[in-house]
Amino acid sequence: MTDAETTSPIEALKYYFGFDSFKGNQETIINNLLDKKDGFVIMPTGAGKSLCYQLPALMLPGTAIIISPLIALMKNQVDQIRGFNDDESIAHFLNSSLSKGDILKVKDDIMSKKTKMLYIAPETLKKEETIDFLKQINVSFIAVDEAHCISEWGHDFRPEYRRIKHIVKELGNIPMLALTATATPKVQADIQKNLHMMDAQLFKSSFNRHNLYYEVRPKSNKDNTIKNIVSYIKSKPNRSGIIYCLSRKKVEEIAEILNVNGVKALPYHAGLDAKTRAKHQDAFLMEDVKVIVATIAFGMGIDKPDVRFVIHYDIPKSLEGYYQETGRAGRDGIESDCLLYYNPADIEKLESFMKDKPINEQEIGGLLIYETQSFAESSGCRRKMLLHYFGEQYNAENCGKMCDNCRHPKPTQDVTTEVEMMLGLAEDLQGKFNIQHIVEVFMGERTQSTTTYSHDLLPEFGSGKHKDDHFWKAILRMSMLNGYLHKDIENYGTIKLTEKGAAWLKNPQREEMAIDQHFERVVDEDQHFEVEAVYDEELFSMLKDMVKKVAKEKKLPPYVIFTEPSLEDMAMKYPITNDELLNIQGVSTGKAQKYGKPFLELIEKYVDDNGIERPQDMVVKSVVNKSGSKVALIQNIDKKISIADIARGRGSSVEELMLELEQLVFGGTKLNLRYAADAILDKDQQSEIFEYYKQSQTDDLEDAVKYFDLDYTHDEMRLMRLIFIAEVAN
Repeated sequence: MTDAETTSPIEALKYYFGFDSFKGNQETIINNLLDKKDGFVIMPTGAGKSLCYQLPALMLPGTAIIISPLIALMKNQVDQIRGFNDDESIAHFLNSSLSKGDILKVKDDIMSKKTKMLYIAPETLKKEETIDFLKQINVSFIAVDEAHCISEWGHDFRPEYRRIKHIVKELGNIPMLALTATATPKVQADIQKNLHMMDAQLFKSSFNRHNLYYEVRPKSNKDNTIKNIVSYIKSKPNRSGIIYCLSRKKVEEIAEILNVNGVKALPYHAGLDAKTRAKHQDAFLMEDVKVIVATIAFGMGIDKPDVRFVIHYDIPKSLEGYYQETGRAGRDGIESDCLLYYNPADIEKLESFMKDKPINEQEIGGLLIYETQSFAESSGCRRKMLLHYFGEQYNAENCGKMCDNCRHPKPTQDVTTEVEMMLGLAEDLQGKFNIQHIVEVFMGERTQSTTTYSHDLLPEFGSGKHKDDHFWKAILRMSMLNGYLHKDIENYGTIKLTEKGAAWLKNPQREEMAIDQHFERVVDEDQHFEVEAVYDEELFSMLKDMVKKVAKEKKLPPYVIFTEPSLEDMAMKYPITNDELLNIQGVSTGKAQKYGKPFLELIEKYVDDNGIERPQDMVVKSVVNKSGSKVALIQNIDKKISIADIARGRGSSVEELMLELEQLVFGGTKLNLRYAADAILDKDQQSEIFEYYKQSQTDDLEDAVKYFDLDYTHDEMRLMRLIFIAEVAN
């Protein structure tokens, strides 16, 4: 069938894929794209997202460009498309795994108009040679798969994804389709804003996966937990499953134990070479092995419909990540299990991994971890809580006992009085404070936060001491799920009373709550793990030593020279020229000139001594190509407009603006913010704080405030830290 012969999507569906009907709103999405209109698709895993761009690609003249972050997923999808067609040229992918000969073959097929779909990695898309090539061909449309990678609030943020719209603009006015299986309201807005798709037609399907059973199990010591996992898998003979862990070491260990116990399993992580990973993935897809043990950080691009269980040995870093990973189960609609092993000590480990990250990453990461912790500890319907996170209201009665809390309900207690106390305090605080602060007020804790705002003088202060902090957090969760309170994620988790909550306060109704399960904190010496690292750990260690050496010579704190994320990036990409160094996260022109030379010399010698083949394609960070919004911000700073006035003019809070300024400054931009400090601090005070940051080994704000015995506020120390980094590091 030629393009002209394809008269309707339903005929094309039958012709190309052999299906008689569409699922959900697939047909509407496809028609919107055929009409050359932009579309934004939020559809859960297994609901048929890929068909929304595959079918119109086959129907339209030209070649559709599908931007995808995972090499393994590209290969998997290209293989599937070729399986429906006699001509292998129908679909290709372009990424770093191809040889020069392979790339020439792909380009020849496209130029010959044989190829309808080209899957491409964002790192490959941004190359000039790629853009020049795409300008020569007829591009039918652009599909951005896994679009959540655009958002820093997403579970799998990729900086290179934020440059997609800028790159696509060079190709002309081409229709765009963005697709994701996981997007909270915050992530959704972030994607649309970044891709300039605010006017795109939104197609949002329910996130409910009715056939998935969710269960959280206590994670005790390693031996007992693995024994429990082996026992569970043996109770599901001939069933395929995935086990997720946070470290390579644990992946290897669990795979080995499963094999010893008669369960065919293979490991899958970034420490394995590409050939081995592909071999292990194919063995799983072909059912030569029943279980894949994989790292969460690396991810898996698989499309296997009959995965019957997904087990999380370690707690994920976000609910989006959890939803994405559990979504690999039961894509054929048949009942499948999602088991999470939870130990509160693992939360502490996840939090500790963020201590050296930039402040905005710590803020975001902390909120995401809290949501996952709340999900694990809750005694309410897990499905209701999961869907609420994605902005979807759900009646727990519809769960059908497809989560452990609904299948085995825990006893409830009357909490009407406590809910009334909670909503009353939220009303008094006018939506300006987060969960932690509210709980501290009820528990009567005189912290910096409660005393600074004189909330230790409130009548509610200490009124909840008869319960523990877990109880009050549970009351907060329940109030949010019932729609009485709203957490403003864009304002970093502040809690606001809703209209529904205000109405309830005027006419309180009886509220009951299940008692949350207590999970024992277990510290297992052998259970220590580090989050997956894909950088060269030996080189990273050498670079850290070099930072200390240079810092000593310059009489500056090490973090001023290069931050740990910058060093990790260097140890992954091996820059040996100044231009390559500028492509490293958080390295500005000024910083490269000031401090770069000894690091480049060290890396070049290390590469030569170890015969390392460096990546050909260095990732270009989006800070190099400043958006119009950031340029306007920098211009306002140059005009010495007050921080409060800039925030007001941008329609944002001061907190949001400070986070944006930190992103710029920590990313290497040099800003002159002295005028803002002059408005609140005299020269001697500025000099005193500046000297503190100069000798301090950490940029932690709490430490800074404590050092001066609260003489300076958190905001003053935060502003001076920005000035210090901008003037000294950049």
